[in-house]
Amino acid sequence: MNGKRILLIIGGGIAAYKSLDLVRRLRERGAVVRVVLTAGACQFITPLAASVLSGQEALTELFDPAREARGANGANEANEANEANGGIEANGENGANEVNESAIGHIGLSRAADVVVVAPATANLIAKMAHGLADDLASAVLLARDKPLLIAPAMNVRMWEHPATRRNLAQVIADGAKVIGPEEGAMACGEWGPGRMAAVETIVEAVASCLSERGAEPSPRVGQNDENGERRHNDHALRRVETLSGGGALGGRHVLVTAGPTIEPIDPVRYIANRSSGRQGYAIARAAQALGAHTTLVTGPTQLTPPRGVEVVAVETAQEMLEAVEARLAQLPADIAVFAAAVADWRPASPPKDKIKKGPDAAPPRLALVENPDILATIARLPTGRRPTLVIGFAAETSDVVENAQKKRRAKGADWIVANDVSPERGVFGGARNTVHLVTEEGVEDWPELSKDEVAHRLMALASAELGHHRGGQAQAERRAEKQAKPRGKQRAAE
Repeated sequence: MNGKRILLIIGGGIAAYKSLDLVRRLRERGAVVRVVLTAGACQFITPLAASVLSGQEALTELFDPAREARGANGANEANEANEANGGIEANGENGANEVNESAIGHIGLSRAADVVVVAPATANLIAKMAHGLADDLASAVLLARDKPLLIAPAMNVRMWEHPATRRNLAQVIADGAKVIGPEEGAMACGEWGPGRMAAVETIVEAVASCLSERGAEPSPRVGQNDENGERRHNDHALRRVETLSGGGALGGRHVLVTAGPTIEPIDPVRYIANRSSGRQGYAIARAAQALGAHTTLVTGPTQLTPPRGVEVVAVETAQEMLEAVEARLAQLPADIAVFAAAVADWRPASPPKDKIKKGPDAAPPRLALVENPDILATIARLPTGRRPTLVIGFAAETSDVVENAQKKRRAKGADWIVANDVSPERGVFGGARNTVHLVTEEGVEDWPELSKDEVAHRLMALASAELGHHRGGQAQAERRAEKQAKPRGKQRAAE
């Protein structure tokens, strides 16, 4: 992002306070940030705070005579310099004419930027963008822009789900905007659901993706070690911008995700289970769906609401989960399969049909256990054509986390393993946050502590990028094979 110019428009919502951190993070990456605040945003944060963090005056007013005069004077000086040079363009590649056009404040702001970001994008701002309104500085800049637009919606869940908002968002996407988020979670109003602004780190990576599409340097590939052979703490994890249009980075792909625990009956009343809440798997399914994938979620019993727009298959036991996964893959082969479920390793060999009764003198029953099927290994070892292109497993460990995950990846035949420490004191099972290590053939990435939504977004963005690399490499190999298979005479004639 070195030297790239970001125009950040901050809307009037409680998430506006996160945008100050966004300014700081963008500048840490070398970006030049200019901030525009709506009147609503000024109710949550001050222009002074935005100015200090960005290093430039934060703008709030559409009609600012002093600023317009400064712009006009700049244009006149550019014209004089151009004439003095005999008509040579004195102001960069496009010369004085561009400066003349961009001297008007709200036009100049969009012309000077490499990308325009709206965070938070409130329901009101999205409606203005959809209908072409320009009654304040922010909306005027958005209407006058000629640069890529990235918006991060944030609002109450009911506002987000309202048909008017959905129509407006669809129009904004149709007009070329890219959308990141929102995430699901608890809100300041006390409600729960989708509507939280995407994490700051996620937005930063989405901005980097926009700039990359305009010719900036691409992010490093997942899992690569640095030149000293050390693990890279990858701060460039996201390579794709999440969209809600169905045409995102995973548009046209099928992603299958398993989530939650499995339960293995001891008798009709009791069962063996584990502490998995399913939150990480559900977050991954939401992230895949938001990236445009047709998403299948095979889930054990949880207390979670199934993600909207995701195909859900409910199961209870490990055997049922394997059968559901195999049946769905037979119907629709998957590009990516993520096995985030906490599958029971063993099950009672012969659970009785009736409840096991305890008697006054009866000894505790002895449970004969048998091993459950290994779902990850079964799918990872499928032959080419039936095996998903990218198979990702999870390793829940309490000691030697990375070492055990590396062994698991090799033993199961998975492409990636996401390893985490589920010791009780870490609160991962049932909690909202996670600290993971991404283990691949190339190396290990240690991720910082993130929300489970952030882990999901990062993982799916990386999976999308890896899928693109795989497709590109496969196509090149096919072209090479086709060329080598041609008869020598024909090949010379073609040359």
